[in-house]
Amino acid sequence: MTRTRTAAALCAAALLATTLQATAATAGPAAAAPSAARDRACTATHKPSGQARKVVDIVRKAQRDLDLQAAIVRVTVDGRPLVTAAVGESMTGVPATPAMHVRTGSVGIAFMGTVLSQLVQERKVSLDDKVSRWLPELPHADKITLRMLGSSTSGLHDYVTDPAFQKKLYADPWRHWTPKEVVGYSLSHPLWYKPGTNWSYSHANFVLLGKALEKITRTPLDRLHQQRVYRPLGLRNTRGNTTAVIPEPVLHAYDSERGFYEESTYFNPSWTTAPGAIITQDICDLARSGQGIGAGELLSPAAFRTQLNPGTVGLGKPTAKCPATVCLPMTDKFHFGLGVVVKNGWVLQNPSFFGYAAVMAYEPHKRLSIAVTTTVGPKSPGTNTSVPVAERIAQLLDAKHPLAD
Repeated sequence: MTRTRTAAALCAAALLATTLQATAATAGPAAAAPSAARDRACTATHKPSGQARKVVDIVRKAQRDLDLQAAIVRVTVDGRPLVTAAVGESMTGVPATPAMHVRTGSVGIAFMGTVLSQLVQERKVSLDDKVSRWLPELPHADKITLRMLGSSTSGLHDYVTDPAFQKKLYADPWRHWTPKEVVGYSLSHPLWYKPGTNWSYSHANFVLLGKALEKITRTPLDRLHQQRVYRPLGLRNTRGNTTAVIPEPVLHAYDSERGFYEESTYFNPSWTTAPGAIITQDICDLARSGQGIGAGELLSPAAFRTQLNPGTVGLGKPTAKCPATVCLPMTDKFHFGLGVVVKNGWVLQNPSFFGYAAVMAYEPHKRLSIAVTTTVGPKSPGTNTSVPVAERIAQLLDAKHPLAD
């Protein structure tokens, strides 16, 4: 899910010059090539034409409309590349390129949802197992199940919305947070509702899910993802980090959340989700993630159907403790699965973190994967700026299945 930026005190700054680098469709999926050659093929630059040219034009216009510092996009159809493009700059005089790495936070949540679904498929756990079996120290653990953590229906307060947490975060965005510290803010509040009876997004669910997965498998989460997701999908440039490091080359980010426009590339992401699921990727891995997760490549058909709807449809209504802006209605057209969002048939995730924004979206009818990552300028809107770019591309390529509302 997205995390909005504050609109206050946006300072004036000149928009950096635009640089365009793009690749048109080439023969065969990148995953079929030898590893090093595949990486070069994915990020190579060629002059686009046809539909690829139209996608690039959309990205260029979106950069102007949304005051983006940079935007990188990759579109594949049935695993075959249509276009890969980068516009804007990483730093002054340093063009953005498709090879640059970015933070893609909640994509790691989709990976956790997939691993949980695999373990259920293998009958190693049940979605309705109480988390008290692995997290006995957690309050309400005898009422909260693995399903509730993965589908965000536990009723746990979201620590990211806690004013006390926000104050400390904005005062020191380089601070390293532990899972105990962040979940502690959630547990300082009463449950928003009886577990399993409503829907609301809470980062605490996924911090706890990561810990539960480690206990279940007796494997560190990053290694678990490598074994069960990265390697099977061929994600060579996806990394789970325990620090603020981003592998080179880096797309630098800038942000206004603290009231002034500043470099935010190395703000510490330790608070965002479970250690081991705090990831960086390049645009090729983001697109491949969208295709692999969105098509259910790592799951049986039955397990994949459950991942897309673990019982959330029909939930989500405001209560005395949970306002309408938090307890959102889950419908067939828009609902949360196990770590993924389902919207108008698209399967997606849309991470946002201190000036970085991204979206991976997959549409099964056309086997269309759209991956976008953006960095914001001083006048960018305070929402995930990758989403409208992806929506415009989807409208061009798949008008019968709109990504936009």
